[in-house]
Amino acid sequence: MDHFSNFSDVVFALKKKKRKMHLLIGNGFSMAYDPSIFSYNALADFVVKINDPTLTKLFEVMKTKNFELIMEQLSTFSSLLAVLDAEKDLQKKVTDAHQKLKNSLLDAIKSLHPEHVFKIPEDKMINCAAFLHQFLDTEGHIFSTNYDLLLYWVLMRQNFPNAVDGFGKELLNPAEAARGEEAQDWSELRWGPNRARQNIHFLHGALPLFDAGAEIIKERYSEEGYLLENVGARLDKGEYPIFVTAGNGQEKLSLIRHNRYLSNCYDKLCEADGSIVSFGFGFGKYDEHIIDALNRAAHAGSNAPPKLWSIYIGTFSDADVDYIQSIEHKFHAKVYTFDVKSANPWH
Repeated sequence: MDHFSNFSDVVFALKKKKRKMHLLIGNGFSMAYDPSIFSYNALADFVVKINDPTLTKLFEVMKTKNFELIMEQLSTFSSLLAVLDAEKDLQKKVTDAHQKLKNSLLDAIKSLHPEHVFKIPEDKMINCAAFLHQFLDTEGHIFSTNYDLLLYWVLMRQNFPNAVDGFGKELLNPAEAARGEEAQDWSELRWGPNRARQNIHFLHGALPLFDAGAEIIKERYSEEGYLLENVGARLDKGEYPIFVTAGNGQEKLSLIRHNRYLSNCYDKLCEADGSIVSFGFGFGKYDEHIIDALNRAAHAGSNAPPKLWSIYIGTFSDADVDYIQSIEHKFHAKVYTFDVKSANPWH
């Protein structure tokens, strides 16, 4: 497995091969902006400070701050209780604890964010935009497993004309408006109008995306308030974002397949053509569904395009390189690593 010490060498190699470059980002992308805000420990610390007795006991008993691990164990425990026909009250307690943890995680992400997009320094915005352009300008797609607003904010504030998340407004009364009987009545931002050109994919959902039943809605800025304020208003009304927080990869994939927006995003990853660059994505034991998608892409065109030819994985330390080497056999495309510090998108 080859290792690149400089990210610019990765970009040069892929441009030389005239490959599409897709980007896969995980929590490390947000941590690179501010580790005190976006690390799992920061989120867990926030939840602990809520001082909820049930959640506090969960963290104490399981001796971990890994939300995915706790959720996986709660899900397993819930299944066991159902199989063993345990008391309904006990089953409800476990189900309620799972939901409470999810709700607390949402509250934590909302509360720990910068107040709004203009709180992010201009130089960080410009640097991140330059990083993202390397992919979008090669007709590549961006895939994110993050729930936060950082990617969304950068794309909006830096004016990316070629960034399409699939959402758009639809005219609700075309016939009446055409006859001049009514003024044009436009919908909220719905997923679908720009689906054919979509190249921004939130694989696990995101804070501004809501499932409204018949439609997938994207919350936005309005005269009433900033985006995060509007999202908060929905949370206060008991509306929750599309948010995949299941434990293992199979459970995550099941949730993805039951939502048409997420399923479409996942299918696009399964069809990735060219090369994937990952930044801040660990390929841990809860990410099997992502590896499976990349393997599907690697076999999509057999030995001819479109297919995924290679995966470039950002690593932070020698231990990270050793870990990727230990799981290299799981990938069906050629795997390379690169020093992720040489590609910091925010500096």
